[in-house]
Amino acid sequence: MAETRPIIIVRKKAGHGGHHGGAWKVAYADFVTAMMALFIVLWLLNTSKQVQEAVAGYFRDPSGTSRKPGTSLTGAGENFFLTKDDMPKLKQELQNAVQHMNNFDKLKDQIEMTVTAEGLRIELMETASGTFFDSGSSKPTENGRDLMIMLAQELGKLPNKISIEGHTDSKPYVGAGDYSNWELSTDRANAARRLMQGNGLGPEQVAQVRGYADQRLRKPDQPLDPSNRRISVIVQYVVKAGSPDEGPSNGENRQEPGKTAEPAHHE
Repeated sequence: MAETRPIIIVRKKAGHGGHHGGAWKVAYADFVTAMMALFIVLWLLNTSKQVQEAVAGYFRDPSGTSRKPGTSLTGAGENFFLTKDDMPKLKQELQNAVQHMNNFDKLKDQIEMTVTAEGLRIELMETASGTFFDSGSSKPTENGRDLMIMLAQELGKLPNKISIEGHTDSKPYVGAGDYSNWELSTDRANAARRLMQGNGLGPEQVAQVRGYADQRLRKPDQPLDPSNRRISVIVQYVVKAGSPDEGPSNGENRQEPGKTAEPAHHE
């Protein structure tokens, strides 16, 4: 009789595969980071220009030493201050800011910015009916308030000193008492100072407030022209020590009394 072989049953034990490691965690973390970055970008696109400039300024200057967020006007020590070479760039930035104002079309012919030997001169020129101040008054109009507040917010980001001048035309002031163009020009300059210091300019930023009446006419050959009535805001540049423009004292800019600075650039 043939020998019977035993039947051998082989059972394969079912089970989970081996551990796959943590590669999926890395991929998931990358996905979450990418989604977060996308949401931040979408949020920034819907924020105001001021917030966008502040964020850009932080990434350009994380230490917080930037004097004007979102621009290249940064540095350390004395470089915080804008020098003569920085004035054309500041002029362009202020012109861009003015162009974004809602009433720009009404004001564009009454605003003039000029780089002079003293700094950046910003002229706010009146019309016959009055643009920035009520006629014969030191009270700013709504247009005047809007523009001066905007300038104060922009210039308040800078450490440079500011001078404010008041000018009139040669038409005698008509009013009671001894009030004249001298008082009117000075009062308007002071009104501009109060408004700007209350809306952005630093408490120590205004170096001078001047009232010239009609002694420095914009158009000497047309002494009654309305544009002679104006407010001038001057951003004084700082002279670097050792530069050819260095003044007689601590590198500060000086102007000879009785002489008007000649513009180096005019539009």
